[in-house]
Amino acid sequence: MYKLLLRPLFFLFDPEKIHHFTFSLIKITSKIPGFSALFRSIYVVEDKKLERNLLGLTFKNPVGLAAGFDKNAVLYNELANFGFGFIEIGTVTPKGQAGNPKKRLFRLKEDQGIINRMGFNNEGLEAAIKQLKKNKGKVIIGGNIGKNTSTKPEDYTRDYLECFNALHPYVDYFVLNVSCPNVSSHAKLNDKDYLEELISAVQTANKTFEKQKPILLKIAPDLNDNQLDEIVELVKETRLDGVIASNTSTNRSSLKASEELLKEIGNGGLSGQPIKDKSTRVIKYLSDKSQKSFPIIGVGGIHSANDALEKIEAGADLVQIYTGFIYEGPSLVKKINQALLKR
Repeated sequence: MYKLLLRPLFFLFDPEKIHHFTFSLIKITSKIPGFSALFRSIYVVEDKKLERNLLGLTFKNPVGLAAGFDKNAVLYNELANFGFGFIEIGTVTPKGQAGNPKKRLFRLKEDQGIINRMGFNNEGLEAAIKQLKKNKGKVIIGGNIGKNTSTKPEDYTRDYLECFNALHPYVDYFVLNVSCPNVSSHAKLNDKDYLEELISAVQTANKTFEKQKPILLKIAPDLNDNQLDEIVELVKETRLDGVIASNTSTNRSSLKASEELLKEIGNGGLSGQPIKDKSTRVIKYLSDKSQKSFPIIGVGGIHSANDALEKIEAGADLVQIYTGFIYEGPSLVKKINQALLKR
């Protein structure tokens, strides 16, 4: 029904406007008596065989929703009814910010991809916490955190620590987003020495809490082998809990979209099918190089159950979807879980 009726209709309109419309639609329908139960009966696959014990957490299933969809933690309770094993909110920054100027979200229909340059648009830390206090405990929640665009380089760590300390009671794990290509002044965040400093600071803060939370690093799909070697070394040296591979890509090679269209769109991070193989390569490289010494969450171009299985066979312990959720609809979560049970 989604691909036949809803998607063609949604794709007639501006992607960002449809995103907000879809949020409202899910919110409203979920308030109608019986609809949440109906969604669960259609999309949720419950089986002990799907459970994954990772990062000190028990995931009902290994299929999650990637950060960027529910930036402000306003829909995670309702989205849990679509069968996700975990949902990552954010990216959250200390202060609310508008992000980059619109238009900033573009579909590449032929490629089944999306280009975005949202720029960490979100309502800020206080707004996210207000929403997270409404958590009904249906699903594991990850907190993806970043810095404000206006923050000076010497204060980057302060931004991450502010988010980490404030969100700590409300999320189950953390993701340090240092690889988003849509935010200015990110060069420092890709420097290994600075990453060591940042991770150390967050880990020190983590130890001040009675119950420590897992901390993961989200990396780009465009890293070369030497850079990936550095990531493996970084995880080992800092005893980081895991890696999310991968974020969006700045590479535009092998796309079906015309040069004219790409030039018209301009800068931004590419997600969806065009980065599927790239992210899978990163997962496999990290898994092989580290001899499976740390957990990996695989994300990038998962539009089918087979795509998810590829990520898992490459070394991913869990997977996340985003662009695939937009192109394929909520049934994708169910299809992946059903495929996992047939393995």
